[in-house]
Amino acid sequence: MKYLGIDYGKKRVGVAISDEEGKFAFPHSVVANSANLVQNVVEICRENLVEEVVVGESKDYTGSDNSIMKDIRSFVGNLKTESGLPVHLEPEFLTTAQAERIQGKNDMTDASAAAIILSSYINKK
Repeated sequence: MKYLGIDYGKKRVGVAISDEEGKFAFPHSVVANSANLVQNVVEICRENLVEEVVVGESKDYTGSDNSIMKDIRSFVGNLKTESGLPVHLEPEFLTTAQAERIQGKNDMTDASAAAIILSSYINKK
């Protein structure tokens, strides 16, 4: 089973995709968070034969929702409707900072953060 991982941000959205067997996550791309975001993600899913989507669930140090969670929940609802795919939330905490520590800050940092989120989900399965 092939998965798609999302690191949702107000400006940029990191995308990662698993291998065919759903065992490894790889950074794929970074897309702008625009009015076309859901359609762009649906197209990536179709092009890559994705069967399930995993979106990072943003919490603060106390475990409460970060302010961006309202936007994430709206995105998840729209993505479920438009794609017809199962969409799961995976707790994530400082994944962008973790990605930066591993590779430095660059154009693919958000995609690498998405790969960390997706890897976490895959490892739990």
